[in-house]
Amino acid sequence: DGEVVGTFQTMITTTMTARGSSALILEAVQTRADMRGRGIGARMIDFAIQIARDSGMRLVQLTSNGARKDAHRFYERLGFTPSHIGFKMRLK
Repeated sequence: DGEVVGTFQTMITTTMTARGSSALILEAVQTRADMRGRGIGARMIDFAIQIARDSGMRLVQLTSNGARKDAHRFYERLGFTPSHIGFKMRLK
């Protein structure tokens, strides 16, 4: 129907933790609340992972708000493992 039901953003970076190869950073994964539980989020993440694989990347790094515990369990079910704590600094 042309409706937006989910979004995510990606960035590509070179990382020391993947032996200097490129890595895909996956952020801001969101599925519209009334559409959750239908596999949309999993399909979006699978799509991003496939882009990384097709591009020869060795790592997908996903960032998530620390308060989103349900999302964290979802990411772990998809095969992601918790790895670190991130920090932000908003600039004026």
